[in-house]
Amino acid sequence: MTPLLQVNGITKRYGARVGCADVSFDLWPGEVMGIVGESGSGKSTLLNCLAGHLDPDAGEVLFDTRAEGPKDTVTMAEPERRMLSRTDWAFVHQNPRDGLRMGVSAGGNVGERLMAVGARNYGEIRGNALDWLGRVEIAGDRVDDRPSAFSGGMQQRLQIARNLVTGPRLVFMDEPTGGLDVSVQARLLDLLRGLVRELGLSAIIVTHDLAVVRLLADRLMVMKSGHVVEQGLTDQVLDDPQHGYTQLLVSSVLQV
Repeated sequence: MTPLLQVNGITKRYGARVGCADVSFDLWPGEVMGIVGESGSGKSTLLNCLAGHLDPDAGEVLFDTRAEGPKDTVTMAEPERRMLSRTDWAFVHQNPRDGLRMGVSAGGNVGERLMAVGARNYGEIRGNALDWLGRVEIAGDRVDDRPSAFSGGMQQRLQIARNLVTGPRLVFMDEPTGGLDVSVQARLLDLLRGLVRELGLSAIIVTHDLAVVRLLADRLMVMKSGHVVEQGLTDQVLDDPQHGYTQLLVSSVLQV
């Protein structure tokens, strides 16, 4: 089996400051990788390099494309990478407003992504939008409402529907539960876990919340000052952390 994503030596600097340094890992089909670390650890920089939002200074990101097998998305032509981001990739932002068209209805937000990959039949597009709103627990009678009329948790669920409607194979998530109330977080995490398993999604989740990765991630990478200091199976890393920094992260949660 070929890894879905092969990350080799990804490095990004901001002048003298290191964003991320020489990060390498493989992500397999159906696997969820969690990336944790305190603010400024480099986890969001890494995620944005992987998702094509930032150009790394060095390294390659090989994605196993459907038609041509592994291709380096860092050197890929921009139109091809843009099509990848509409089809096989999805990106869930921490702030759902960054991933939604706030002036377009809920159904329109989901339908837009379908239209971006060639869907033209209005009835089918609306039917798919209604189906996905139901899957993320948004009532069908809200299909014509604007996202601004939704709560933060509903906006995040709508963003997830918009992202998953085209059947991507890889989802990037940047603090997907950040800024939400604890009860809303729990509901969203439960929904995400169900969708990941049901659809066989691969995902890379950046978070500072160890409870999120405990619930969702198969494997875990711990970052500090742009470097990966520890990685392994999630339960193994959290239950028996080897690096001093990981031990501090875990103990700080236990003390709360």
